Formats: sequence, structure tokens, C-alpha cells
Amino acid sequence: MTNHKEPKIRKSEEEWRSQLTPEQYHVTREAGTERAFTGPHWDSKREGLYRCVACGRPLFLSDTKYDSGTGWPSFYAPVDQEAITLHEDRSFLMTRTEVRCADCDSHLGHLFNDGPEPTGLRYCMNGHALKFEER
Repeated sequence: MTNHKEPKIRKSEEEWRSQLTPEQYHVTREAGTERAFTGPHWDSKREGLYRCVACGRPLFLSDTKYDSGTGWPSFYAPVDQEAITLHEDRSFLMTRTEVRCADCDSHLGHLFNDGPEPTGLRYCMNGHALKFEER
């Protein structure tokens, strides 16, 4: 189920804390989840590119973003499959597929099989894990 690879970017926890806001650190380094409808980007309709907030890796294009009604930014496909890694997540007494940045291993969100065509997938991301670059 996973396509785990070793992260290319490694930093100490102190380095991550100095680079990220407390919310960004909690989401990306502690696998936290922001409350629905509270994080950045969940209702954005601007055109551009979503990057990893921790390392800048391109992750998702706005062309693949859609309103899932969940309160988190949702996409039906990453920029490419090499941008992310998938991991089994057994927290909270359930099994889910965790999505992480392939370059720095930051927690981004989770993958679900209830998305729209053409993939049928929903990459449900935390807005605090993403930074937006407008076209």
C-alpha cells in the first residue's frame, strides 16, 4: 500500500520549528490535522500551484482542486506521483492512507477513494501544509 521512500531533505526538529509557524509544525511534523473550514486554501478558487510549506516541492495544481465539502483543500491528483509518498495510518482506531511530501516527509493529509473523475481519488490536504503560488 505504501510507496515510501527516504526523504531527500532532513532537518532537526529545532530547524523545522524555527522555519515553520506553530500550526504548520503541528500539521507537517506531528501529523496533526487542522479543524475543518479553518485552514488556508480550503475555499480558494485562484489559479496556481500548491507547494509543500516545509520544502517548496510542487504538489498540486489548482486545475485538480475541487470543493469536496469537507472543509479542507481537496485535489483529485498530485502534480506527479513522485511528489508524494503514501503510508498506512492506523491512528484513531481506523486505517487510512496518509500522504506525505516525497522530499521532506512532511505530513500533508490523507487519500480517500471518493473523489471525482478522472481519478476517483480525493487527496484531502491540510491547508497549513501547503503554500500557494499564483499563476
